[in-house]
Amino acid sequence: MLHPTLLKLFRPVLVRSHSNLTRTACRTLTTSIPYKMRVPYAPSEPPNEESRPVYERIAERRKPRPLIPLDLALLHNPAVADGWNAFIGAIRTKTTVPDTLKELAISRVAVLNSAVHEWDVHAALAVKAGVSKSAMQVVFETPVTGRGWRRDGDMEGLSEEEEAVMRYTDQMTIGVEVEDGVAEKVKGLLGDKQTVELTAIVAAYNCVSRFLVALDVGECNGRGMKKVEEL
Repeated sequence: MLHPTLLKLFRPVLVRSHSNLTRTACRTLTTSIPYKMRVPYAPSEPPNEESRPVYERIAERRKPRPLIPLDLALLHNPAVADGWNAFIGAIRTKTTVPDTLKELAISRVAVLNSAVHEWDVHAALAVKAGVSKSAMQVVFETPVTGRGWRRDGDMEGLSEEEEAVMRYTDQMTIGVEVEDGVAEKVKGLLGDKQTVELTAIVAAYNCVSRFLVALDVGECNGRGMKKVEEL
């Protein structure tokens, strides 16, 4: 630490330097350097015959859309991409949790993990499935409801099922352990099978969001999530 006398002498220089550094950093972040995924994307076409069946299975699930950036990140290892595709495919199409609750849970995971792409896609799907925009605003802006949380009006606008799913999702995502009362509430509303499915959905999309954010897949980390009114 500088001696007080020296600090007084150098303060104008330090202030100017800090100010210039701040302006430079903001300018760099906002205009100069494009956000890029942290590894290159894999080829969009199979690089060899061994990987072709994997590409075809993923393309079949995506059609009529092309492969997405997440696929092209995972395809660095076709075996991992293949397993991921089968797992997430089952979560998306072979579970019986209503789409409203499934997409609400996925959207909440996205909010908690700052997964911009995951929010933009699945919050829109939640609204399309029938979740009200007022409910999605609660999902978007409510602080995490951790262990010991009790309803105090912050979740007004959610149905009983939506609130239970949101609390379950929060506790699974932040802290991992779920209180007995929260789990019993979900089980009482959804039954054993859908409770297992919901748990798999939340776990799966925590996996997805962590992968997306860590590698900045799709170059989304530098921008904000869509506002609810934009969904």
